[in-house]
Amino acid sequence: MKESVFDYIREQYNVEPDYPWDRDPESAVFRHKDNKKWFALIMNVPKDKLGIDSNEIVTVINLKIDDFFLRDMLIKEEGIIPSYHMNKQHWITVLLDGTVKKDNVFSLIDVSYNATSSAKRKIASREPKEWIIPSNPKYYDVIQAFENNDEIEWKQGRGILTGDIIYLYVGAPVSAILYKCRVTETDIPYEYSNGKLTINSLMKIKLLKRYDSDLFTFDVLKEEYGINAVRGPRGIPYSLQEALG
Repeated sequence: MKESVFDYIREQYNVEPDYPWDRDPESAVFRHKDNKKWFALIMNVPKDKLGIDSNEIVTVINLKIDDFFLRDMLIKEEGIIPSYHMNKQHWITVLLDGTVKKDNVFSLIDVSYNATSSAKRKIASREPKEWIIPSNPKYYDVIQAFENNDEIEWKQGRGILTGDIIYLYVGAPVSAILYKCRVTETDIPYEYSNGKLTINSLMKIKLLKRYDSDLFTFDVLKEEYGINAVRGPRGIPYSLQEALG
């Protein structure tokens, strides 16, 4: 399976193995091209050093798993153990002797690659998120804006990326979520300040759905979903995501 792993990493990530130890010429490290961090270490280890009652040599791969709960589940599976020779809280050792299916090994390589990626790459590759963002009618009439167009520009929210879903909460006197939108563009240059409001960049949001003003009121958000304030971009509970549809 070792060669299959090498081939997968080459094809998937265009990375060649590095052999950093003269005394151990068979142990191979795979690194990110940008931050040079390891995401995989392949080596040959006697099974008894892994807690297995055998002197047989086995090829293993060390992979990083940042998610504690995932790591805890993985090390209960056959062929996966707390990392040999590395931080056991963040890395695992996977036997490459066929005990773990090849496709599962490839999936864990992907997890390790993402866990060790640069912050910029992690942001670019993350799954779309859903947010509530506030709209103050004193500053902008969003209701009229969506009567005229189904795509408008909006103040860029910290952490919001193209593809994310946002729910616009319109403040008093409405005090309810009225719109579901998708972010279609971010980081549009814009400079504005009036002493109370400062805008450094804009994003474009496209209308997907409207809600009646009596459905997701502030009282409903507070009493049923534990949302006590909407002062800036914030994530939303899964139960509310389901209700908003």
